[in-house]
Amino acid sequence: MISVDEALAKCLALVTALPVEDVALGKAAGRYMPHPATALRDQPPFAASAMDGYALIGDPAAGAQFRVVGEAGAGHAWAGQLAQGEALRIFTGAPLPTGATRVVIQEDVTREADIITIRPGADTASHIRPAGQDFKVGDSLGPRRLRPNDLALLASMNIPRVCVTRRPTVAIIATGDELVMPGEAPGPDQIIASNSFALKALCEAAGATVRLLPIAHDTEAALTTVLRLAEGADLILTTGGASVGDHDLVAKVAESMGMERSFWKIAMRPGKPLMAGRLGSAAMLGLPGNPVSSIVCAHLFALPMIRAMLGMPDDCLPPANRPAILACDVDANGPRTHYMRARLSPGEGLPLIAPFDRQDSSLLSILASADALLIRPLGDAARGAGERVTYLPLHD
Repeated sequence: MISVDEALAKCLALVTALPVEDVALGKAAGRYMPHPATALRDQPPFAASAMDGYALIGDPAAGAQFRVVGEAGAGHAWAGQLAQGEALRIFTGAPLPTGATRVVIQEDVTREADIITIRPGADTASHIRPAGQDFKVGDSLGPRRLRPNDLALLASMNIPRVCVTRRPTVAIIATGDELVMPGEAPGPDQIIASNSFALKALCEAAGATVRLLPIAHDTEAALTTVLRLAEGADLILTTGGASVGDHDLVAKVAESMGMERSFWKIAMRPGKPLMAGRLGSAAMLGLPGNPVSSIVCAHLFALPMIRAMLGMPDDCLPPANRPAILACDVDANGPRTHYMRARLSPGEGLPLIAPFDRQDSSLLSILASADALLIRPLGDAARGAGERVTYLPLHD
Protein backbone atom coordinates (compact mmCIF):
# COMPACT_ATOMS: atom_id res chain seq x y z
CA MET A 1 0.00 0.00 0.00
CA ILE A 2 1.13 3.54 -0.72
CA SER A 3 0.38 6.69 1.25
CA VAL A 4 -2.35 9.16 0.40
CA ASP A 5 0.24 11.76 -0.63
CA GLU A 6 2.00 9.27 -2.91
CA ALA A 7 -1.31 8.24 -4.45
CA LEU A 8 -2.30 11.85 -5.08
CA ALA A 9 1.03 12.57 -6.76
CA LYS A 10 0.58 9.54 -9.01
CA CYS A 11 -2.99 10.58 -9.85
CA LEU A 12 -1.90 14.09 -10.78
CA ALA A 13 0.89 12.64 -12.96
CA LEU A 14 -1.82 10.97 -15.06
CA VAL A 15 -3.35 14.28 -16.22
CA THR A 16 -2.25 17.51 -17.86
CA ALA A 17 -3.90 20.88 -18.39
CA LEU A 18 -6.41 20.86 -21.24
CA PRO A 19 -6.42 23.39 -24.10
CA VAL A 20 -8.13 26.76 -23.78
CA GLU A 21 -11.11 27.93 -25.77
CA ASP A 22 -12.63 31.33 -26.42
CA VAL A 23 -16.17 31.80 -25.05
CA ALA A 24 -18.61 34.67 -24.84
CA LEU A 25 -18.67 36.38 -21.45
CA GLY A 26 -22.30 35.37 -20.96
CA LYS A 27 -21.27 31.70 -21.08
CA ALA A 28 -18.18 31.97 -18.91
CA ALA A 29 -19.74 31.53 -15.45
CA GLY A 30 -18.00 28.76 -13.53
CA ARG A 31 -15.28 28.35 -16.15
CA TYR A 32 -11.59 28.45 -15.26
CA MET A 33 -9.65 31.32 -16.80
CA PRO A 34 -5.98 30.22 -16.71
CA HIS A 35 -4.48 33.51 -17.93
CA PRO A 36 -5.11 37.06 -16.70
CA ALA A 37 -7.66 39.24 -18.50
CA THR A 38 -6.51 42.85 -19.00
CA ALA A 39 -8.74 45.91 -18.72
CA LEU A 40 -9.28 47.78 -21.98
CA ARG A 41 -10.48 51.00 -20.31
CA ASP A 42 -10.45 52.93 -17.06
CA GLN A 43 -13.38 52.63 -14.67
CA PRO A 44 -14.89 55.08 -14.28
CA PRO A 45 -13.60 56.46 -17.59
CA PHE A 46 -14.15 60.00 -16.33
CA ALA A 47 -14.52 61.78 -13.00
CA ALA A 48 -18.14 61.17 -12.02
CA SER A 49 -20.58 62.32 -9.40
CA ALA A 50 -21.11 59.84 -6.56
CA MET A 51 -24.38 61.48 -5.46
CA ASP A 52 -27.36 63.45 -6.69
CA GLY A 53 -26.66 67.12 -6.03
CA TYR A 54 -24.81 70.15 -7.43
CA ALA A 55 -21.29 70.34 -8.86
CA LEU A 56 -19.40 73.53 -8.03
CA ILE A 57 -15.98 74.99 -7.37
CA GLY A 58 -14.36 75.36 -3.94
CA ASP A 59 -15.53 74.59 -0.41
CA PRO A 60 -18.37 77.03 0.27
CA ALA A 61 -19.51 78.01 3.73
CA ALA A 62 -23.08 77.91 4.96
CA GLY A 63 -25.17 80.57 3.26
CA ALA A 64 -23.04 80.74 0.11
CA GLN A 65 -25.12 81.03 -3.05
CA PHE A 66 -24.59 79.71 -6.59
CA ARG A 67 -26.42 80.10 -9.87
CA VAL A 68 -27.48 76.85 -11.56
CA VAL A 69 -26.29 76.94 -15.18
CA GLY A 70 -27.21 73.49 -16.46
CA GLU A 71 -27.82 69.83 -15.75
CA ALA A 72 -25.96 66.54 -16.27
CA GLY A 73 -27.23 62.98 -15.92
CA ALA A 74 -25.71 59.53 -16.36
CA GLY A 75 -24.92 59.21 -20.05
CA HIS A 76 -25.56 62.92 -20.61
CA ALA A 77 -22.53 65.11 -19.97
CA TRP A 78 -22.78 68.91 -19.74
CA ALA A 79 -20.62 70.51 -22.41
CA GLY A 80 -19.83 73.78 -20.65
CA GLN A 81 -17.20 74.82 -18.11
CA LEU A 82 -18.08 75.97 -14.61
CA ALA A 83 -16.98 79.35 -13.34
CA GLN A 84 -16.80 80.65 -9.80
CA GLY A 85 -20.28 81.19 -8.37
CA GLU A 86 -21.88 78.69 -10.76
CA ALA A 87 -23.33 75.24 -10.05
CA LEU A 88 -24.43 72.35 -12.21
CA ARG A 89 -27.38 70.16 -11.28
CA ILE A 90 -25.85 66.67 -11.44
CA PHE A 91 -27.02 63.13 -10.88
CA THR A 92 -25.21 60.00 -9.72
CA GLY A 93 -22.89 58.62 -12.40
CA ALA A 94 -22.87 61.73 -14.54
CA PRO A 95 -19.50 63.09 -15.75
CA LEU A 96 -18.17 65.92 -13.62
CA PRO A 97 -18.06 69.22 -15.53
CA THR A 98 -14.73 70.84 -16.30
CA GLY A 99 -13.59 72.99 -13.38
CA ALA A 100 -15.77 71.43 -10.69
CA THR A 101 -14.03 70.34 -7.49
CA ARG A 102 -16.88 68.89 -5.45
CA VAL A 103 -20.52 67.86 -5.42
CA VAL A 104 -22.82 69.20 -2.72
CA ILE A 105 -25.59 66.68 -2.09
CA GLN A 106 -29.10 67.90 -2.81
CA GLU A 107 -30.17 67.53 0.84
CA ASP A 108 -27.58 70.17 1.81
CA VAL A 109 -28.96 72.99 -0.32
CA THR A 110 -32.13 74.99 -0.73
CA ARG A 111 -33.13 76.06 -4.21
CA GLU A 112 -35.26 78.91 -5.45
CA ALA A 113 -35.52 79.19 -9.21
CA ASP A 114 -31.92 78.94 -10.45
CA ILE A 115 -30.23 79.91 -7.14
CA ILE A 116 -29.02 77.37 -4.56
CA THR A 117 -28.00 78.22 -1.00
CA ILE A 118 -25.71 76.00 1.10
CA ARG A 119 -27.41 74.87 4.32
CA PRO A 120 -25.67 75.04 7.72
CA GLY A 121 -23.90 71.79 8.60
CA ALA A 122 -23.53 70.72 4.98
CA ASP A 123 -21.50 67.59 4.30
CA THR A 124 -17.91 68.53 3.34
CA ALA A 125 -17.04 65.36 1.35
CA SER A 126 -16.27 65.82 -2.34
CA HIS A 127 -18.65 63.07 -3.53
CA ILE A 128 -16.55 62.61 -6.67
CA ARG A 129 -15.43 59.29 -8.13
CA PRO A 130 -12.06 59.99 -9.78
CA ALA A 131 -11.36 58.59 -13.23
CA GLY A 132 -9.80 55.13 -12.89
CA GLN A 133 -10.78 54.85 -9.22
CA ASP A 134 -11.92 51.22 -9.66
CA PHE A 135 -9.32 50.08 -12.21
CA LYS A 136 -7.20 51.44 -15.05
CA VAL A 137 -6.27 50.28 -18.54
CA GLY A 138 -3.78 47.43 -18.15
CA ASP A 139 -5.01 46.27 -14.74
CA SER A 140 -5.75 42.54 -14.78
CA LEU A 141 -7.97 39.88 -13.26
CA GLY A 142 -7.15 36.22 -12.77
CA PRO A 143 -6.29 33.47 -13.24
CA ARG A 144 -9.35 32.10 -11.44
CA ARG A 145 -12.58 30.21 -11.73
CA LEU A 146 -15.04 32.85 -12.82
CA ARG A 147 -17.76 33.81 -10.34
CA PRO A 148 -20.74 36.07 -11.03
CA ASN A 149 -18.93 39.09 -9.56
CA ASP A 150 -15.94 38.40 -11.82
CA LEU A 151 -18.19 38.53 -14.87
CA ALA A 152 -19.39 41.99 -13.87
CA LEU A 153 -15.79 43.15 -13.51
CA LEU A 154 -14.79 41.69 -16.88
CA ALA A 155 -17.75 43.36 -18.54
CA SER A 156 -16.71 46.69 -17.00
CA MET A 157 -13.23 46.11 -18.42
CA ASN A 158 -14.93 45.98 -21.85
CA ILE A 159 -13.97 42.32 -22.35
CA PRO A 160 -16.71 40.56 -24.34
CA ARG A 161 -14.99 37.16 -24.63
CA VAL A 162 -12.56 35.25 -22.40
CA CYS A 163 -10.15 32.36 -22.85
CA VAL A 164 -11.08 29.50 -20.52
CA THR A 165 -9.88 25.94 -20.18
CA ARG A 166 -11.96 23.34 -21.94
CA ARG A 167 -14.16 21.53 -19.46
CA PRO A 168 -12.81 18.03 -18.68
CA THR A 169 -15.19 15.26 -19.71
CA VAL A 170 -15.68 12.69 -16.95
CA ALA A 171 -17.31 9.33 -17.68
CA ILE A 172 -18.80 7.60 -14.63
CA ILE A 173 -19.40 3.85 -14.60
CA ALA A 174 -21.00 1.96 -11.71
CA THR A 175 -20.28 -1.77 -11.72
CA GLY A 176 -22.03 -4.74 -10.13
CA ASP A 177 -24.91 -7.17 -10.66
CA GLU A 178 -26.36 -5.96 -7.37
CA LEU A 179 -27.12 -2.47 -8.68
CA VAL A 180 -30.25 -0.99 -10.21
CA MET A 181 -31.03 2.64 -10.98
CA PRO A 182 -33.24 4.76 -8.71
CA GLY A 183 -36.88 4.22 -9.60
CA GLU A 184 -36.39 0.66 -10.79
CA ALA A 185 -37.71 -2.32 -8.83
CA PRO A 186 -34.72 -4.02 -7.17
CA GLY A 187 -34.67 -7.77 -6.75
CA PRO A 188 -34.41 -9.34 -3.30
CA ASP A 189 -30.61 -9.35 -3.55
CA GLN A 190 -30.13 -5.93 -5.17
CA ILE A 191 -29.57 -2.36 -4.01
CA ILE A 192 -30.00 1.08 -5.57
CA ALA A 193 -26.98 2.60 -7.33
CA SER A 194 -26.17 5.78 -5.42
CA ASN A 195 -22.47 6.58 -5.87
CA SER A 196 -22.76 7.87 -9.41
CA PHE A 197 -25.10 10.71 -8.49
CA ALA A 198 -22.81 12.11 -5.82
CA LEU A 199 -19.80 11.74 -8.10
CA LYS A 200 -21.59 13.48 -10.96
CA ALA A 201 -22.54 16.40 -8.73
CA LEU A 202 -19.02 16.70 -7.30
CA CYS A 203 -17.36 16.64 -10.72
CA GLU A 204 -19.78 19.14 -12.23
CA ALA A 205 -19.34 21.48 -9.27
CA ALA A 206 -15.57 21.27 -9.86
CA GLY A 207 -16.00 22.38 -13.47
CA ALA A 208 -16.28 19.13 -15.44
CA THR A 209 -18.83 17.85 -17.93
CA VAL A 210 -20.12 14.43 -16.87
CA ARG A 211 -21.36 11.45 -18.86
CA LEU A 212 -23.28 9.02 -16.67
CA LEU A 213 -22.86 5.64 -18.41
CA PRO A 214 -24.97 2.49 -17.95
CA ILE A 215 -24.33 0.15 -15.04
CA ALA A 216 -21.75 -2.48 -16.01
CA HIS A 217 -22.72 -5.96 -14.85
CA ASP A 218 -20.23 -8.48 -13.52
CA THR A 219 -19.07 -10.01 -16.76
CA GLU A 220 -16.01 -9.17 -18.78
CA ALA A 221 -18.13 -8.61 -21.87
CA ALA A 222 -20.49 -6.19 -20.13
CA LEU A 223 -17.68 -4.18 -18.57
CA THR A 224 -15.77 -4.08 -21.86
CA THR A 225 -18.85 -2.73 -23.64
CA VAL A 226 -19.43 0.04 -21.10
CA LEU A 227 -15.76 1.01 -20.97
CA ARG A 228 -15.84 1.43 -24.74
CA LEU A 229 -18.73 3.87 -24.28
CA ALA A 230 -16.31 6.07 -22.30
CA GLU A 231 -14.24 6.77 -25.41
CA GLY A 232 -13.42 10.46 -25.68
CA ALA A 233 -13.53 11.11 -21.92
CA ASP A 234 -10.62 12.79 -20.20
CA LEU A 235 -11.24 10.92 -16.93
CA ILE A 236 -13.01 7.63 -16.35
CA LEU A 237 -14.38 6.98 -12.87
CA THR A 238 -15.53 3.46 -12.06
CA THR A 239 -17.11 2.45 -8.76
CA GLY A 240 -16.85 -1.07 -7.42
CA GLY A 241 -15.00 -4.01 -8.87
CA ALA A 242 -11.53 -2.68 -8.06
CA SER A 243 -10.75 -5.11 -5.25
CA VAL A 244 -9.55 -8.75 -5.49
CA GLY A 245 -12.78 -10.75 -5.31
CA ASP A 246 -13.89 -13.17 -8.03
CA HIS A 247 -16.35 -10.57 -9.35
CA ASP A 248 -13.94 -7.64 -9.19
CA LEU A 249 -13.15 -7.31 -12.88
CA VAL A 250 -12.31 -3.65 -13.44
CA ALA A 251 -8.51 -4.02 -13.37
CA LYS A 252 -8.53 -7.23 -15.40
CA VAL A 253 -10.78 -5.88 -18.13
CA ALA A 254 -9.18 -2.44 -18.26
CA GLU A 255 -5.71 -3.97 -18.55
CA SER A 256 -6.91 -6.26 -21.34
CA MET A 257 -7.99 -3.06 -23.13
CA GLY A 258 -4.54 -1.51 -22.66
CA MET A 259 -4.73 0.25 -19.30
CA GLU A 260 -1.36 1.11 -17.78
CA ARG A 261 -1.86 0.77 -14.03
CA SER A 262 -0.19 3.39 -11.85
CA PHE A 263 -1.02 1.94 -8.43
CA TRP A 264 -3.51 -0.13 -6.51
CA LYS A 265 -4.33 0.05 -2.78
CA ILE A 266 -3.75 3.02 -0.47
CA ALA A 267 -3.01 3.12 3.24
CA MET A 268 -6.24 4.96 4.05
CA ARG A 269 -9.71 4.34 5.34
CA PRO A 270 -12.22 4.42 3.93
CA GLY A 271 -10.96 3.73 0.42
CA LYS A 272 -8.12 1.20 0.53
CA PRO A 273 -8.97 -0.56 -2.78
CA LEU A 274 -8.34 2.41 -5.08
CA MET A 275 -6.81 1.88 -8.52
CA ALA A 276 -5.46 4.43 -10.98
CA GLY A 277 -3.92 4.35 -14.44
CA ARG A 278 -4.37 5.42 -18.04
CA LEU A 279 -6.69 3.81 -20.56
CA GLY A 280 -6.02 5.16 -24.02
CA SER A 281 -6.21 8.96 -23.90
CA ALA A 282 -8.05 9.00 -20.56
CA ALA A 283 -6.91 8.89 -16.97
CA MET A 284 -8.78 6.20 -15.07
CA LEU A 285 -9.65 6.04 -11.40
CA GLY A 286 -11.16 2.85 -10.02
CA LEU A 287 -13.04 3.93 -6.89
CA PRO A 288 -14.27 1.56 -4.19
CA GLY A 289 -17.87 0.41 -4.31
CA ASN A 290 -18.85 1.34 -0.78
CA PRO A 291 -20.63 4.69 -1.05
CA VAL A 292 -18.68 6.60 1.59
CA SER A 293 -15.35 5.21 0.35
CA SER A 294 -16.19 6.24 -3.19
CA ILE A 295 -17.18 9.78 -2.27
CA VAL A 296 -14.26 10.35 0.11
CA CYS A 297 -11.82 9.15 -2.55
CA ALA A 298 -13.44 11.47 -5.08
CA HIS A 299 -12.76 14.43 -2.78
CA LEU A 300 -9.15 13.36 -2.28
CA PHE A 301 -8.19 12.27 -5.79
CA ALA A 302 -10.79 12.85 -8.53
CA LEU A 303 -11.39 16.53 -7.77
CA PRO A 304 -7.66 17.40 -7.70
CA MET A 305 -7.30 15.64 -11.08
CA ILE A 306 -10.10 17.79 -12.50
CA ARG A 307 -8.48 20.94 -11.11
CA ALA A 308 -5.16 19.92 -12.70
CA MET A 309 -6.87 19.40 -16.07
CA LEU A 310 -8.37 22.88 -15.74
CA GLY A 311 -4.86 24.27 -15.36
CA MET A 312 -5.17 25.44 -11.77
CA PRO A 313 -1.86 26.15 -9.98
CA ASP A 314 -0.28 23.44 -7.84
CA ASP A 315 -1.30 25.04 -4.55
CA CYS A 316 -4.97 24.76 -5.55
CA LEU A 317 -4.87 21.05 -6.40
CA PRO A 318 -4.80 19.15 -3.09
CA PRO A 319 -7.79 19.38 -0.79
CA ALA A 320 -7.43 22.33 1.57
CA ASN A 321 -7.05 20.90 5.08
CA ARG A 322 -8.13 23.24 7.86
CA PRO A 323 -7.49 23.41 11.62
CA ALA A 324 -10.08 22.64 14.28
CA ILE A 325 -10.29 21.74 17.95
CA LEU A 326 -11.38 18.27 19.04
CA ALA A 327 -14.69 18.33 20.88
CA CYS A 328 -14.18 14.82 22.33
CA ASP A 329 -11.50 12.23 22.95
CA VAL A 330 -10.48 9.94 20.09
CA ASP A 331 -8.60 6.64 20.22
CA ALA A 332 -5.19 6.04 18.67
CA ASN A 333 -5.25 5.49 14.92
CA GLY A 334 -3.99 2.38 13.14
CA PRO A 335 -1.74 1.80 10.13
CA ARG A 336 -3.91 3.71 7.65
CA THR A 337 -4.80 7.40 7.47
CA HIS A 338 -8.41 7.64 8.62
CA TYR A 339 -10.85 10.19 7.22
CA MET A 340 -13.55 10.17 9.86
CA ARG A 341 -16.98 11.58 9.11
CA ALA A 342 -17.45 14.45 11.54
CA ARG A 343 -19.61 17.39 12.48
CA LEU A 344 -18.39 20.95 13.03
CA SER A 345 -19.73 23.40 15.59
CA PRO A 346 -18.74 26.97 16.50
CA GLY A 347 -15.80 27.39 18.86
CA GLU A 348 -13.70 30.22 20.25
CA GLY A 349 -11.52 31.02 17.26
CA LEU A 350 -11.30 27.62 15.58
CA PRO A 351 -14.37 25.43 15.07
CA LEU A 352 -14.98 22.36 17.21
CA ILE A 353 -15.03 18.99 15.50
CA ALA A 354 -16.55 15.71 16.69
CA PRO A 355 -16.45 12.45 14.73
CA PHE A 356 -19.59 10.34 14.51
CA ASP A 357 -19.62 7.17 16.58
CA ARG A 358 -20.41 5.03 13.53
CA GLN A 359 -17.80 5.14 10.76
CA ASP A 360 -18.84 2.20 8.56
CA SER A 361 -18.14 3.03 4.90
CA SER A 362 -21.64 1.99 3.83
CA LEU A 363 -23.48 4.58 5.96
CA LEU A 364 -24.67 7.28 3.61
CA SER A 365 -26.95 8.74 6.29
CA ILE A 366 -23.88 9.55 8.38
CA LEU A 367 -22.08 11.08 5.40
CA ALA A 368 -25.13 13.19 4.59
CA SER A 369 -25.08 14.54 8.16
CA ALA A 370 -21.34 15.22 8.11
CA ASP A 371 -19.81 18.52 7.07
CA ALA A 372 -16.16 17.52 7.50
CA LEU A 373 -13.69 14.66 7.44
CA LEU A 374 -11.53 14.56 10.55
CA ILE A 375 -8.05 13.50 9.39
CA ARG A 376 -6.31 10.97 11.64
CA PRO A 377 -2.76 10.47 10.36
CA LEU A 378 -1.33 6.99 10.06
CA GLY A 379 -0.24 5.75 13.50
CA ASP A 380 -1.48 8.91 15.26
CA ALA A 381 -1.64 8.66 19.05
CA ALA A 382 -4.86 9.00 21.04
CA ARG A 383 -6.04 12.58 21.21
CA GLY A 384 -7.98 14.39 23.89
CA ALA A 385 -10.71 16.98 23.69
CA GLY A 386 -9.22 20.43 23.22
CA GLU A 387 -6.33 19.31 21.01
CA ARG A 388 -5.75 20.89 17.62
CA VAL A 389 -6.41 18.64 14.63
CA THR A 390 -7.00 19.05 10.88
CA TYR A 391 -10.04 18.33 8.76
CA LEU A 392 -11.18 18.37 5.17
CA PRO A 393 -14.39 20.38 4.60
CA LEU A 394 -17.12 18.56 2.70
CA HIS A 395 -19.01 21.74 1.83
CA ASP A 396 -17.81 25.19 0.84
